[in-house]
Formats: sequence, C-alpha cells, structure tokens
Amino acid sequence: MKNILVPIGASESAVNTLQYAIDFAKEVDANVYVISVFQEFSRVGGMSKVNTLLKEESENQIATVLKKVDHKEVSVIAHPIKGEIVDGVTRFNNHVPVDLMILSPRSNSVREEVYLGRTSGKLVKDTNIPILVVPEGATFSIPKTILMAFKNGKFSSKKGLEPLRKMIGLFDVTLHLLHVETPEQTEAMKKVSGKLEKLSTSYKQSENATTYQGVLEHFQSFQPDMICVVRRKRGFFKKLWEKNVVMKNEFFTTKPLLILRVQD
Repeated sequence: MKNILVPIGASESAVNTLQYAIDFAKEVDANVYVISVFQEFSRVGGMSKVNTLLKEESENQIATVLKKVDHKEVSVIAHPIKGEIVDGVTRFNNHVPVDLMILSPRSNSVREEVYLGRTSGKLVKDTNIPILVVPEGATFSIPKTILMAFKNGKFSSKKGLEPLRKMIGLFDVTLHLLHVETPEQTEAMKKVSGKLEKLSTSYKQSENATTYQGVLEHFQSFQPDMICVVRRKRGFFKKLWEKNVVMKNEFFTTKPLLILRVQD
C-alpha cells in the first residue's frame, strides 16, 4: 500500500480527514496525495482569468488545510486538479496508481440525516478505487478487529481483497466474516472463496433482508474497530449508492468503513 489519495473540499472535516490519512500512511509507509478539484470554464469570452482565479483558490484551499495538520515525516503531495470530481480522480489514478482513497462521509453543509454526501457518494459509486470512509471527528488508531459483511462469497481475484490483506498483515487484524443470506441469494453466492477464508479468523452465517440488517444484528457481538463491505457491479450496495446520497436510515456506522471494489 504505497499511494493514498485524499480529495478535499471546503468543509471543516477536510483537516480531520487528511490528518487521519497521514496517521494511517505513517503506519503503512505510504505517500499521501491531496487533491482539490476545481471546475474550469470555457476559455471563450475572456474566461482565462476566471480559471486562473479558480486554480489559485484551489491551491490556497489545499495550503490552508496542509498548515493545520502534522505531517509526521510522511510524504504529502498536493495537486489542484481541474474538471469534475470523478473524472479528476480517475485521471489522477491513471498517472499515480492509488491503493486506497480516504474520504469524509459528507461535508458540513449537508443535512444531519445524511450519512454519505453527494461528492463522497459519487466517488464510491463511480470509481474503481478501494475507499476508506472516516467518521467525522475520528482519530486514527490501528484496527484490531474488522467485521466484513457480504452476501456473495465469490472473490475470483486477489486484487479486490488487497487492501484488506495488507491491513491484516501490517496490523495483525482479526477478521470476522459475516455471510448474510438474503432472499435473492443464489446457491453460487453461498460458497465462500478460499482466498477470503485464508484471511479470516471466524465465519458466521446470518439470514437477513439486507447485508446492512445483518451488520446491525451482529455488530454488538463482534465489537469491530472497522467495518468492511463489498461494492460490486450488482447487489445491495450498488443499489444503495445509485443516487449518490445515502441517508442514515439506509446505512450508517460510527466506525471507519472500508469499501472494497470487486468485479462480478
């Protein structure tokens, strides 16, 4: 895990999220890349000056955040990037392969009942990068127990599990698997990949309407430091994040949320 990406906006949570990423990077010996995306206007009609001002504003925004964090001798590299957020992150990932993206769940401007705001939701939905969603105000601590909830036990590639494998190896994490059997589950989904079984300490099956309900039912018994879910092309979490914004009554956790990207 060498490259961690932290997109920041104008919200007050940007400083906390970046500090969490730096503290995390310190433990895994990774670089931290900080980006602030600004929308560039057409250069027709003398808009070049406006674009210059927008870039400067983005640079100043990053600089303000960087002054408020402790770098802890971690390599922190800042880039203002023009364009739309998903396109900007995708282009950056093409030049600098990102192993993990760390996000705050929402900006301070959205409603209290929202868990995942529009920008974070778009990045979860439309990028192929593993994501760690950091609770507002959280400080980094090494996770000792991770609860991974899923309904499809098929993991054909090691790549999708790589962030989880790295954390287990570096932090000596105990991984508990929660295999949630839902009404639409097929027989193939009930089989668990050997790649995942090798990483785990325990395995439990549960019958619930959704994966999230399975997490709610068994959260107290596991008392995890982190929750891990899977974002596939199809399935519960794909449907959950179709609309970008996720309400707290649909999904919510006060623990860091690791979202793996797995191809079906």
